[in-house]
Amino acid sequence: MNAIKIAMWSGPRNISTALMRSFENRPDTFVSDEPFYAHYLQQTGIDHPMRNEVIETGNSDWDEVSQYLTGAIPNGKLVWYQKHMVQHCLPGADLGWTEKLANCFLIRDPMEVILSYSKKYEVTSIYQLGYPQQVLLFNHLKNKNEANVIVLDSKDILQSPKNLLQLLCKELDIPFSDKMFCWPPGKRDSDGVWGKHWYGSVEKSTGFQPYQKKKEELPAKYGDIYEECLKNYQQLFQYRII
Repeated sequence: MNAIKIAMWSGPRNISTALMRSFENRPDTFVSDEPFYAHYLQQTGIDHPMRNEVIETGNSDWDEVSQYLTGAIPNGKLVWYQKHMVQHCLPGADLGWTEKLANCFLIRDPMEVILSYSKKYEVTSIYQLGYPQQVLLFNHLKNKNEANVIVLDSKDILQSPKNLLQLLCKELDIPFSDKMFCWPPGKRDSDGVWGKHWYGSVEKSTGFQPYQKKKEELPAKYGDIYEECLKNYQQLFQYRII
């Protein structure tokens, strides 16, 4: 097979780390965990948990990071899985490098995202959750290379992981591996330092958890944010593979 670099774009609380685990369990794959996080925190001044540690252990230079991500795949691997938070793409950032990768968009019902994220950090803006940024980047890439943009819904993956992972591998033109279904529990050297705050559940996991619809009601204060997120989510949902 030919070497491939995969950029998986999602917002927070979107099974993105579990999907990274899935790919990391492949013997042919190297993974990178949110390589632009330090840049995002440095440029915005946002006081995220472990902000100082993230900046100190990462690279805050957008151009240097993007050049690295389009370079040779580390460790002699054939697949480079890059887990990206789309909200890290700040206005004015050069996105030309993304056209050199196979780009995928991992989406999730904003109701579930808000309920999950708000338990870890207060939600005050749609831009925290990445929905408008996903649509902007998706449209940019689709205009450049329609065949190289893939959309996945997290609910579909959790409901039928084998089907969706096989379909994803087919779309990416890489061989499917049964090793993508389960992985050993625990931390990874590849995890960002922020995993101490955010990755508690996935560190205990050994595979994708069955989908369970949340029974909580969305607090009224998030109503407007939810409606705006939903419009963006629905724009991408129509393109999902299934």
